[in-house]
Amino acid sequence: MANSGKLVAEPEPIALDWSATALLIIDMQRDFMEPGGFGETLGNDVSQLARAVKPIAAVLDAARETGMLVVHTREGHLPDLSDAPPAKIERGAPSLRIGDPGPMGRILIRGEAGHDIIPELYPLDGEIVIDKPGKGAFYATELGEVLQRFGIENLLVCGVTTEVCVNTTVREANDRGYRCVVLADGCASYCPEFHEMGLKMIKAQGGIFGWVSDSAAVLRALSPENATTAAAGTSR
Repeated sequence: MANSGKLVAEPEPIALDWSATALLIIDMQRDFMEPGGFGETLGNDVSQLARAVKPIAAVLDAARETGMLVVHTREGHLPDLSDAPPAKIERGAPSLRIGDPGPMGRILIRGEAGHDIIPELYPLDGEIVIDKPGKGAFYATELGEVLQRFGIENLLVCGVTTEVCVNTTVREANDRGYRCVVLADGCASYCPEFHEMGLKMIKAQGGIFGWVSDSAAVLRALSPENATTAAAGTSR
């Protein structure tokens, strides 16, 4: 893998040291993506999330080919719900609550079919999977330790939903000193207007939480003809 590349992004381009960059794929789980899962029980149109699958798959393939660190996350809870506070379980008015039996097993419970990642983006053996009990990928997980162990300073972030778990994770990462680039077409929301607003908040005020780019820009930046050797001007 070439050492660095310039990525077209908003509010401005960013130079990334690929050896210090990881692809972070947030919660592409059956319970959120497919009919009968938790997303649908909340009254959402889960088909709205499908648009993110192909862009993520393209970047995931490129990341695997170049040897970039890939990290997947899954939101869910222990079978006894000891890590699920009542305030979370009781919130809203879903037809099925967290822990209830559903078409793909108990809703958002680790080890159930619905908790797992969709087949199109399924982790390869050896890829890191972070199981998280909350919206942010750093809360009550080993993600920070994993990123430190691999010398990661930059995150390419994608997944669902834009305004909830993606935004929460980016804000957590920003507070911990990571540079985050969110892939606009690799994220989605049940509410398209929330997707747009979530991206605007990340790149506002000169990129207060990070940068916004897309899958095509990442693929171009990763291509050998557009990458450069490690030199001054990279983000590391």
